[in-house]
Amino acid sequence: MKYGLFGINFGPCADPDAAVRVAQAAEAAGLESVWTGEHVVLPDPQVAPSPVPPHVPMLDPAVSLAYVAGATQRIRLGTGIIILPQRNPVVLAKELASVDVVSQGRLIAGFGAGYLEPEFVALGAPFSDRGARTNEYIEVIRTLWTMAKPQFAGRFHRFSGIDAHPRPVQRPHPPIVIGGVSPPAFRRAVRQCNGWYGFALTAEETAGCVRQLAEAGRRYSRPATLGNIDITVTPRAKLDADSARRFADLGVDRLVVTTRATTVDDMLRLVDTVSALVAARVH
Repeated sequence: MKYGLFGINFGPCADPDAAVRVAQAAEAAGLESVWTGEHVVLPDPQVAPSPVPPHVPMLDPAVSLAYVAGATQRIRLGTGIIILPQRNPVVLAKELASVDVVSQGRLIAGFGAGYLEPEFVALGAPFSDRGARTNEYIEVIRTLWTMAKPQFAGRFHRFSGIDAHPRPVQRPHPPIVIGGVSPPAFRRAVRQCNGWYGFALTAEETAGCVRQLAEAGRRYSRPATLGNIDITVTPRAKLDADSARRFADLGVDRLVVTTRATTVDDMLRLVDTVSALVAARVH
């Protein structure tokens, strides 16, 4: 089991010095990765399904991870997740390739389709076709990261006669992880991505998602170049050795823990909790 820490770019870790302190502690404790969240804007006042109040500070994922990369050496850097259909994928490919370069190959690129319509409206991004855009934008990014002479002709983007350097350090490209618990998300995981990320799930909910991933694997073909689906979960409840084993028994490869931290000390205590699982080799 690999262990990661969620929230390196918001709340107390929106302070860059705090983020570095937490990331360095996580690296020293043997955690595999730190992860960002993303909302460009949030509804004010907060209304469901908005996950946090609008005043919660949240740094841009690429900026945050690039800053943390300069203060760490080994720990992996995950976007968990970037809301892909809100972005220009050509620009985003450059931003994330840059993170992979400055971190010397430590990026995990996590994407999702999004669900907060007020956020899409504020950004001028279409909400109704966000699924189709997510599918296409993944391929746009992969094309720019891997093709010797990038060219693409899709519904939303079309280009040829261009190039984009530097390429990511990781080959053929940084791992691409898709978030979400809908049938389209499971289909994307099988057909397009190296991994799948389920956020704030119980073990029972995770078991259902694993079954749906397996069903999607039977229904849709998976390119051999993607390898096995790497399963990442952020548990909803507090994690201990017994619950970690339950997730491991379900086939989860990575647990990315989170807490309702209000101070950097809260985050550091969470690092200590997870480091005990790392030391106990719970898997």
